[in-house]
Amino acid sequence: MALIGYARVSTAEQDTALQTDALRKAGCERVFEDTASGAKADRPGLADALAYLRDGDVLAVWRLDRLGRSMPHLIETIGALEARGVGFRSLTEAIDTTTPGGRLIFHVFGALGQFERDLIRERTKAGLTAAAARGRKGGRKPVVTADKLQRAREHIANGLNVREAATRLKVSKTALYTALQSTSAADS
Repeated sequence: MALIGYARVSTAEQDTALQTDALRKAGCERVFEDTASGAKADRPGLADALAYLRDGDVLAVWRLDRLGRSMPHLIETIGALEARGVGFRSLTEAIDTTTPGGRLIFHVFGALGQFERDLIRERTKAGLTAAAARGRKGGRKPVVTADKLQRAREHIANGLNVREAATRLKVSKTALYTALQSTSAADS
């Protein structure tokens, strides 16, 4: 079993020394580092650390937010570690998934994250329903307006093909085809 550390700072002006010192003091035999925002998916140091870890190893971070900024990302990453037989330890928050208490805390985090996602989904759905009740429609405004659709039909009736009609109306051929098909289906 190896204890492997991961340290991250958000900008090049910051230094990982505080984190790496704490990780080495905790017994990490190797520490991987990144200088990137936690929101960025492209973190080569983390990718290298994850590739280096083996079954029975433990990934340690100085603080939870060094691994990821969002709870869903943390849960996903630590869940993937757990599936590979790799433990996780956060030095500052004293979370250690190799212990029953640490696993419990982490699963509570997971449940809270799911609860948060469910609340967001409910609020979004309620907002869309309320907007629809006020007569608002979601999504983009149609590129092919009723006026353009009428002019396109006239162009096509006068012998132009759909591509030529779309060019004259300054809309894409695909958008015009879609508008023509949706209105012809509604007329049927």
